[in-house]
Amino acid sequence: MRLLLQRVGRAAVLVDGATVGEIGPGLVVFVGVGHDDGPATADAFADKVADLRIFRDADGKTNRSLIDVGGEALVISQFTLYADTRKGRRPSFLDAAPPDLGTALYERFADALAGRGVRVARGVFGAEMIVELANDGPMTIWLDSAAT
Repeated sequence: MRLLLQRVGRAAVLVDGATVGEIGPGLVVFVGVGHDDGPATADAFADKVADLRIFRDADGKTNRSLIDVGGEALVISQFTLYADTRKGRRPSFLDAAPPDLGTALYERFADALAGRGVRVARGVFGAEMIVELANDGPMTIWLDSAAT
């Protein structure tokens, strides 16, 4: 599983011109699922995202978590996080999970994050989406299950 986190002041996702999810301060979480991922990975990443200390405290230090600040999460499926660009000019996405597994683990991750008390908004799995966000910091973090 691969996650790209962006700390935001606000964010929204649109499908066919209609807003399907929006948040105030918190995180946009782009989620890519690989062939070898399972429910335990989704649950572990939900815990990590909820507790990762990447929000400022009163002294301006990054000592607070999404839970600590009462932040929200906009969770967006993004199989392109598995792009392999080592050969040629067209990315390969063979390492991304098939849609049935991808959908199940994307939903599992979002549900587990909500289960931690985070308000979660979502995109639409497999849809063409427009994501609007105001990156705060900027603070962008990459999480990869292969590196943990």
